This record gives sequence, C-alpha cells and structure tokens, in this order.
Amino acid sequence: MSTRELSRTTFQSSELSRGSADVFAAAADHPVEVTRRDGESLVLMSGSADRARTALLELAAQLVAVSTDTEGTLVGRMVDRYPWMLALGPVDQEACVHDILTAARASFATNQPHLAIAELTSWRETATAIAAGLGKAPVEWLDAAEKVERP
Repeated sequence: MSTRELSRTTFQSSELSRGSADVFAAAADHPVEVTRRDGESLVLMSGSADRARTALLELAAQLVAVSTDTEGTLVGRMVDRYPWMLALGPVDQEACVHDILTAARASFATNQPHLAIAELTSWRETATAIAAGLGKAPVEWLDAAEKVERP
C-alpha cells in the first residue's frame, strides 16, 4: 500500500468490498469516510480512536458541569469532580486545572483527543504517586561525576 493510500480519508463502499485491506489499513491510521450511493456515509476508525473520542466527550461533559456550577472556585469544583486532585497541594491543583483546560481547548480545536487525555492522565498519575508517598524520600545527589564504560 502506498503512502497516498494510507493518507486517504474517503473511500467508496465498493472499494471496501473489493479491497478491504487498503481501507482497514487507512482506518487504523485515522478515521476514514466510506461513501455509499444509497445511504449516508459511514466512518470507520480504530477502536483506540473511538475510545479517545469517548474519553474526550466525557472530559467535555465534566468541564461543562464545572463551568456552569456557581458554587465555590473553579479549582474547588474541579477537585469535586476529580477527587484524586486532593492529593495535590494547592499550587499544584491550580496548575493541574490550568493545564487540563488548556489541553482540552487544544484537543477540541484540533480534533486531537490525545492532548487532553494525556494531560489528565499525567496529572492523575502524579497525584497517585504523591498519595502513595513517592517523592518524600530524600534525594541523594552525587558530588562528583562518575565515568562509566560504554556498554
């Protein structure tokens, strides 16, 4: 299959029936539209792309709920929706909210769900690590550089 075939975003339904491998290969890379003469076009995409879109819509629903609530601060409302944020300190909670909102705006504007999902996941994993006590042990820095042999 050529790079041109992979970059195609539209296929006719007859192409799907004659050469499904080409259509499937393109759909594994990005959503493709399958046009039909006798009906509405269909979109074919990978399961991971579908899950990413679903996760982005769930995040959007939470952000709409947070933004339409009038009780408390924005950070407080986000903590209420995402209780794992309680493991973060106040400064990190502010940064977390800012980073998630910025990434969500970028995801919505570019149709790239992974931007917001990765940011949300990164902050949740950070909060989980803090809650588990990671990072509390003192760090032992080496005073002098040590040479190591090339592997």
